[in-house]
Amino acid sequence: MKSVEVHKATNAIDVAQQASFEIIETIKNVLEKKKNSVHIALTGGTVGILTLEVLGKAIAEQNLDVSKVHFWWGDERFVETNSKDRNFIQAKTAMPNVLGAESEKIHPFPSSDDGLELETARRVFSAHMKTVFGDSEPAMDLTILGMGPDGHVASLFPGMNHDGDLVVAVDNSPKPPSERLSFSLDLINRSEKIIFVVAGIDKAEVVESVHKNPECDLPGAKVEAKDQTLWIIDEAAGAAFWSC
Repeated sequence: MKSVEVHKATNAIDVAQQASFEIIETIKNVLEKKKNSVHIALTGGTVGILTLEVLGKAIAEQNLDVSKVHFWWGDERFVETNSKDRNFIQAKTAMPNVLGAESEKIHPFPSSDDGLELETARRVFSAHMKTVFGDSEPAMDLTILGMGPDGHVASLFPGMNHDGDLVVAVDNSPKPPSERLSFSLDLINRSEKIIFVVAGIDKAEVVESVHKNPECDLPGAKVEAKDQTLWIIDEAAGAAFWSC
């Protein structure tokens, strides 16, 4: 049965700590059920990377075995391989103990210097996903998402076409860089569980709209996991929402 929960956090670090706990518990629970693998889509952004820093430390402290965890990214900037703008590079810096070594279970999106045009990169990565999942439909056990002040999630922006089997090629992002690759809304919503990490007063208006306005057409309002959708929102981002 689908469920939506909203958890209140004091500030960004509290969001990251709560999210880290949920991520680790999800990994443990999925491994108990499936035993063979876990598929997680990570996010970028200030709160997203802070969450990964906390998560990396928690994994080390608990000596958690993540050898069966496949790491994906919900979206990526289509820039050079080693660009600090890439979510993958930022994530690897945030938790080098988890992502620092090459592994067949780490699945970064293609880069602009891989010799592929954006649309070709989309097709290649979609094919890669299908190969990894084999006979199963590609779907994440857990997707971690942030949300922008405009209501965008991953690289799915308001007013854009979010359709796509697996991956969307974005060539006109309103935020630079203009070229990006992103999970489609359909792929995001195939996730068993989704955790939103949201902090900052600049998100207050959009958080209220997504949760209080039934007519809201922003991407953030269209996200719904197959099982649980968990929003972890700090006091600033939820100021208007909780005052209602």
